[in-house]
Amino acid sequence: MEPLARTAPAPVGMRVWLMAARPRTLTAAVVPVLVGTAVAAANGGFRPLPALAAFLAAICIQVGTNFANDFHDFERGADTHERVGPVRVTQSGLVAPRTVRSAALLAYGGAFILGI
Repeated sequence: MEPLARTAPAPVGMRVWLMAARPRTLTAAVVPVLVGTAVAAANGGFRPLPALAAFLAAICIQVGTNFANDFHDFERGADTHERVGPVRVTQSGLVAPRTVRSAALLAYGGAFILGI
């Protein structure tokens, strides 16, 4: 008798949202802010609160973009079961498309508030 194949349990809660946020992409958002902050500091213009706001806003924009990409690729049919790569939460059914779209808008809203 062959052993049953085990499948990993589906991620839930914060794990799903962390997967959707795609943390590996966050360096693309924060490196330019860190470089700009370093240049400002080197020229005597470092201001910690605006630097922190820019850092957090960059993260919000990148996460919002990742959520929006997940949603729109699902809507266009670009993400299918044949897709190679990390799991997309909308295509896999882990999160409803409307919820992912709302999360993208919330992330963009957070970036907007940080920029005020």
